[in-house]
Amino acid sequence: MPHIYLSAARKSSGKTTLSIGLTRALRRRGHRVQPFKKGPDYIDPLWLTQAAGRACLNLDYHTTPAGEIQADFARALRDADLGFIEGNVGLFDSVDVLGAQSNAEMAKLLGAPVVLVVDTQGMTRGIAPLLLGYLAFDPALHIAGVILNKVGGERHATNLRRVVEHYTDLPVLGCVPRLAGFGIEERHLGLMPSNEADGAEATVERITNLVAAHVDLEAVERIAATAPSPSIQPSLRAFHPDGGGAPVRIGIARDDAFGFYYPDDLAALARGGAELIPFSPVADTDLPDVDALFIGGGFPEMRMRELEANTGMRAAVADFIRAGGPVYAECGGLMYLAERLHWHGHASHMCGVLHAEVAMHDRPQGRGYVRLAETEAFPWPRRGDQAAGQEIRAHEFHHSAVVKPDPDWVYAYEVLRGQGIDGRHDGIVQHNLLANYAHLRDVGGVAWTERFLAHVRALA
Repeated sequence: MPHIYLSAARKSSGKTTLSIGLTRALRRRGHRVQPFKKGPDYIDPLWLTQAAGRACLNLDYHTTPAGEIQADFARALRDADLGFIEGNVGLFDSVDVLGAQSNAEMAKLLGAPVVLVVDTQGMTRGIAPLLLGYLAFDPALHIAGVILNKVGGERHATNLRRVVEHYTDLPVLGCVPRLAGFGIEERHLGLMPSNEADGAEATVERITNLVAAHVDLEAVERIAATAPSPSIQPSLRAFHPDGGGAPVRIGIARDDAFGFYYPDDLAALARGGAELIPFSPVADTDLPDVDALFIGGGFPEMRMRELEANTGMRAAVADFIRAGGPVYAECGGLMYLAERLHWHGHASHMCGVLHAEVAMHDRPQGRGYVRLAETEAFPWPRRGDQAAGQEIRAHEFHHSAVVKPDPDWVYAYEVLRGQGIDGRHDGIVQHNLLANYAHLRDVGGVAWTERFLAHVRALA
């Protein structure tokens, strides 16, 4: 199955924009493109999903064993023509001196040829030693081509091509010009997500037109075709072919304030017998008829006034929780359940279920991978093979922090690494609500979807 890995010499080289354009351009050429994103990212996958017309899946070493990554990758490609993987940070960047969990290691794990993106601003002959170093650094890695990005003009492009062709055998797949207004608006967590962007489809088309005009797509296809076919490995997770139990209806908050969900986790909920019913905390005035709620992350601060003004929905959510309805909330969902949200000198009332306020800060208050240990207060039933206190790997990325956490709160997690609510705890347990800053993934034996559904059914 053809697949290709787009990485860069360093972060902020423009690889996300190029990934969006290449994904859509290859789709235009008749390919069913399955996109992937390395790491625990929500925003880039939303754009890649928009570009491909099919859900982008995450590949993450921290939460997922290597064998499970390979199995999920191969399974996702079964009904696609071409796999497209967007890396994160730089190709060889890693906190480990030997490069564990780097993009290079992921590309080798998946047998993916790499196309390297280089930001060429202010660069001419200096690109040669950079490329030679990358080619020599790990002979086991197949760097198959380079895209020269943010090129200053035709003369700059000609000089760069001449240097690359003289000193290396690496094919130049394209020279993409540096243009004002070409990219996507950024904010405190990175790019603006596509579920918020007005005219997201027009943005994807504009990017695609530029990329298609300056990148040799046939050469990209030829490189992808050199990848070995991934083999289907035995699955490490339960797939509940029988539906997993009695059907349940789960309301899922989905609008331009809440949109951070992993597609494979939603698929696991569906396989487990859940019907996912979308609702909008911004626009809807009441909850749908559901058995439980899932309120994921997003940017509630961007719509805090509209959320406050929707008194009907805030009251409905609060009443559902106080009546014992099962609810799972992550990050932005936790913020929405607090009493008030503060940002830029303004404060807006939220649902008032959690007796504390939340404030936005200029700098991240929790960022990166986390490790958690469940406490005895964890509300969902354990699987038969799960021991008490088992370590859970997850991630967090939030600029908000809880102001004066309630001293009477009961917590589901002890934080072994990360910030959580107060540096020591995460996962507020209240009634049948679990609300945490950590984002879970249904991988690596965590199986949170199965346990949440068991919790919901136990309360039905």
